[in-house]
Amino acid sequence: MARLVAQTAGRVAGGACLSYRTAVPVQPGLSAQVSLAVVESDTALALHSGDVPVLATPRLIALCEEAACLAVEGKLAEGHTSVGVRVQFDHLAPVRIGSEIVAEATLEKVEGRRLVFTVTATDAAGLVGAGKVTRVVVERGEFLAKTR
Repeated sequence: MARLVAQTAGRVAGGACLSYRTAVPVQPGLSAQVSLAVVESDTALALHSGDVPVLATPRLIALCEEAACLAVEGKLAEGHTSVGVRVQFDHLAPVRIGSEIVAEATLEKVEGRRLVFTVTATDAAGLVGAGKVTRVVVERGEFLAKTR
């Protein structure tokens, strides 16, 4: 059984050792917003995720992830970044070209290196999408060394 070696460690049920090589200096409550004026290149048709000229789900998720990144920008230790590991998202309403979308991410939980954000996207008519984005804090150099 592999064991992680770390600066900080904790015990969980069964006595398994959880440890992390990265101390995460952020607290729940951090948030950020980003906006987007929807253009043709943001559509499902343009991104090949559908055949209608409305805001594509992948573009909406990317906007929410951008907000999550901004929420912790400048807050992580030198040489560290966060990477996306999970998205749970409901795209609730179609949005036409020319509409303005605002995505907001709020850091809900910090679990070791794992950052869990609640995300929402709205337009002038109301809620367009909502969900969770999970990101993990990594040391940039170590992470890039693992790329294939």
